[in-house]
Order: sequence, then C-alpha cells, then structure tokens
Amino acid sequence: MLDHEERFLFREEILNLANALAEPGALDNVEDLLADVTTSPRFDSDVFTLERSLQVMLGSRAGSTLVGLLTVTREVFDEVGEIGLPPDVHERLVGWRARFGLAIDNALNFLNNPDGIQGHNFGTQLTHAEGGMTLQGRLTLVRYNNEPQFFIADVDVLLNMVADVMERLGEHLEPEMVEQELVTRLREAIELIERRGKPRG
Repeated sequence: MLDHEERFLFREEILNLANALAEPGALDNVEDLLADVTTSPRFDSDVFTLERSLQVMLGSRAGSTLVGLLTVTREVFDEVGEIGLPPDVHERLVGWRARFGLAIDNALNFLNNPDGIQGHNFGTQLTHAEGGMTLQGRLTLVRYNNEPQFFIADVDVLLNMVADVMERLGEHLEPEMVEQELVTRLREAIELIERRGKPRG
C-alpha cells in the first residue's frame, strides 16, 4: 500500500495522465496503439518502444505513468478509483489493465530479465528465388525453460552476425575464457569461408 506522501504523488501523476487522455481522440488512439503492440508478431521487441510511443502521444510524463499504471499491483491500481477521474477515463484504464496489463508486464520482465540459452542447433537450406538459389541458415536457440526459438536468415545476415559476435567478444576475452580447440575450429571455419568465397576462374 502507499503511504501518505506516495499517495499524494500517485494522485498527481494520475491526474496528469487523465488530463492527457481527455484530449480529443486520445482514448481511442491509445487503445489502438496498445492493441497493435500486444497483437504484433514482433511483440517482444515492439513493447520495448511502447513507453516512448505513449510519451510521444500523451507527453513524456503521462506516457511513463500509463505504462507503470498498467503493470502495478492490484492494490495500487485499485487506488485509482478513489481519485475521482472522469468515468470514461477510469473505465478505459480498468479495461486496458485487464486486456493488456499482464501481457505488457510479462514482456517487460522478459526484456529486463531475459532467459539464458542452454543450447543451439544449426542447419542450412537452399531456397529458390527469382535470382536463383539462395543459401539460408536455420538457427534454433533452446532457452533454459526448454522452449525453442527458430530463426531463418540468408547467409550474408548470419555471417555478419557471426562477425559481430566474434568482434565484440574478442575485445574482452582473457586466455582462460576460451579453449584452444575452439579457436582452431574458428580459424578452420574462416579458412573454409575464404576458400568457398573466392571467385572462380
């Protein structure tokens, strides 16, 4: 529960949010944005920019307040009903929390505390495109909860990713962090790419 000072600050923030939501069309625009983000196939990444989008729409202070309000505990949220907001604003806030709050909270928690990866699988495939055959890679990352995630990308995308990983890790490596056998594998893989990527003729 909130103490006296926290309740005063909470009230000030909610009243500021209510004023922003009272602007013509604001309630419908916010609801459309929340619906678009939470139903997006890129939800895990789109939710990262949700607060910024709401800040642009409602103002910096009100946008941050809304994200926080949708994800606070039930005890704190229930205090909104005691502030005396316009009925239409209060009704939307209650509906948004019920409809979108849990999904947004879970996604933000995942972004702040991402699952680790316990293993991976990788395969290649050839696909037919207008310009001819395209080499693609299929990367499967297995999270600690045993849920796999699949990614398919063209060869240039994957090789650029590998180069980024090697460069960033290489800047901070210490001798005891990497086995020489692995370094040999990496060197042989680079030599293979050089041979296969060399123009013929």
